[in-house]
Amino acid sequence: MTYEEVMQQLAEMGSEQTKKTLVNHGAREPFYGVKVGDLKKLVKPVKKDQELALSLYESGVSDAMYLAGLTVDPKTITREQLQSWVRGAYWYLLSEYTVASMAAESPYARELAMEWIRSPEEMIAACGWSTYANYLSITPDEQLGIDEIRSLLHEVRDRIHEEQNRVRYTMNGFLISAAAYVKELHEEAIAIAEAVGKVHVNVGNTACKVPLATAYISKMAGMGKIGMKRKTCIC
Repeated sequence: MTYEEVMQQLAEMGSEQTKKTLVNHGAREPFYGVKVGDLKKLVKPVKKDQELALSLYESGVSDAMYLAGLTVDPKTITREQLQSWVRGAYWYLLSEYTVASMAAESPYARELAMEWIRSPEEMIAACGWSTYANYLSITPDEQLGIDEIRSLLHEVRDRIHEEQNRVRYTMNGFLISAAAYVKELHEEAIAIAEAVGKVHVNVGNTACKVPLATAYISKMAGMGKIGMKRKTCIC
């Protein structure tokens, strides 16, 4: 498929109802309003052409940008490209999912996560926490820096309620991820989750809810999933 053909397909797949829903979540023009499930129908043809996939993200069209995240090879994307991606991720679906999952599977996962976490820009900082959370979910414990993760958990405990809106959301996700995927830190993360309690995030005119970390971790433990790594975090 050519770039023009993909964009035409996206235009035909979009709907006004989906656009209205996505606007409530933070999307803005230009975009077509394509459901994620429909975007996945284009993954196979786009994945064959990595230059096409990269150009879709550069389009600035939210649907195309999300599709790019599903199709670009994270092992070959460059650090500079990821830096460009995070700067273009203007709402949470792109920053916390598209860019974060791609970065987490790239060779630059930890270093970019730590850099982005320190950003004063809300979407970039949120992307950093989400990147690290995803990185924990797919990386063997023996390859992780336990002391660094523990230090970040302490930051969550001490600062989460004072952080910017979406940063609070992704810090909460990092806490859950540490408890769920890093066995050595499981008990410590639970104690921090209890200290943190409920995290309040303004989710606008949507039905989204912020998961209570203690309850979410308990649910995963009940399913016997503590310490079980995922094969991929790109979805």
